[in-house]
Amino acid sequence: MKKNYVLNFSILILLLVTATSCVSKKKMIYFQNDEAISNELLKNYAPKIQTDDILNITVNALDAETAMPFNLYQGGGQNNNSTKPITYLVDIHGTITFPVLGKITVAGLTTNELKDKLIVALEAYIKQPIVNIRLENFRVSILGEVKSPGSFNLENEKVSIPEAIAMAGDLSIQGKRKNILLIRKNGENIESIRLDLTDKSIFKSPYYYLAQNDIVYVEPNKAKVNSSAIGTTSSLISIASALLSLVLILTR
Repeated sequence: MKKNYVLNFSILILLLVTATSCVSKKKMIYFQNDEAISNELLKNYAPKIQTDDILNITVNALDAETAMPFNLYQGGGQNNNSTKPITYLVDIHGTITFPVLGKITVAGLTTNELKDKLIVALEAYIKQPIVNIRLENFRVSILGEVKSPGSFNLENEKVSIPEAIAMAGDLSIQGKRKNILLIRKNGENIESIRLDLTDKSIFKSPYYYLAQNDIVYVEPNKAKVNSSAIGTTSSLISIASALLSLVLILTR
């Protein structure tokens, strides 16, 4: 009777080890389902300017001298190539102070919308003004079950969640692909959004593209959580092997 008990217990351990080592294909493969995706959202997305953003704004014109008063440099001069152009910090009121034009509300606009707004204002001073705007502090953070977690400073203002995760080396085998957490500051509020990387409908999500200062967190799956408490799968296999050896000895 005792031998049968040990044998049954060992078989149970083996089944548990097998269950923990098997991963469902549907839980691992990205972008499943064959639902058609509209390209409009992907094509038209642009991040909104927020408070504490740093903007690099340059003004040009066919007559370069007329644009000089609108381009200030850190050394205090205008159009001085030996120093860097000044940048504009968006204050808590969502405004910047621009040369000649004074205070301008920029929060909530895209960089293209702000460019159009500045061009209209500058036409009173410059013939055919050309404005270039860039976000200097576009940064996202990727945390959790990825190969290389960290913060990433980006030059491109249109970065999707898959692209950001790729920069972090992709999810580890223990990462939850169906429950990615996106944390985003929206004005005075903090949003937390759950996204499923295994479903193609993520392409239609308004959160498919990241905004500056977004945080993406990949939760560990149940196997990873359990392994932190009872050891790795390899440890379980070692235990099971030892139990089987014990069974063999007892049943001789």
